[in-house]
Amino acid sequence: MATMLSTLDLIRRVPLFSKLTSAQAESVAGAVVKRRFKRGEEIVAQGEKSGALTIILTGRARVITADDRGREVILATLQPGAYVGEMSLIDDQPHSATVRAEIQTDALVLGRTEFARCLPENSSMAYAVMRGLVQRLRNADRQIESLALMDVYGRVARALLEFAGAPEDDGNVVIRDRVSRQDLAKMVGASREMVSRVMKSLEERGLIETRADGCLVVLTRENTPSPD
Repeated sequence: MATMLSTLDLIRRVPLFSKLTSAQAESVAGAVVKRRFKRGEEIVAQGEKSGALTIILTGRARVITADDRGREVILATLQPGAYVGEMSLIDDQPHSATVRAEIQTDALVLGRTEFARCLPENSSMAYAVMRGLVQRLRNADRQIESLALMDVYGRVARALLEFAGAPEDDGNVVIRDRVSRQDLAKMVGASREMVSRVMKSLEERGLIETRADGCLVVLTRENTPSPD
């Protein structure tokens, strides 16, 4: 975590808190606690209550759910600026999924009391939380649609595109974070072997390619090889 930045500076850089007044920002800054999560460490645990809102400053985390047999499904990947725990704070129910640090992750943790105080005092923050909840609902709708209407090829393709950044000058999109076959399998609800076959097929068809630096490139139709 950048030690040169004060807690107030960090608060002002978080989109969720961007509309707070100076007094509100100072109040939040006095209430949050800085936390560093090691790779693989749980930020919140499915079925438990943390009683706090956790805002990711640096690093990356995964939202995971598991059944009684221990089989995991990756629901989302969270980047800096994302936050977790607001659903549990709002309805006072246990967390519906586990959030685990994928790499070393720095965060700010805001307790229930200060979170509850911020919402009625600042309509912009309340709206931001509501907008975030709607976005999660839309993401859930897309996952349900994928599982119901798409085959494994379609689900893998959609998952890859969600990892990709903005198109480059040539129209291709690049996935710079390495995504394992096992992780893809957990995202799309298929076996690792099936995902490996799909990825091999996509490579053979010239739809994706792996660069020397390890980045995965999703080729646009214009840049895919022409059939013989």
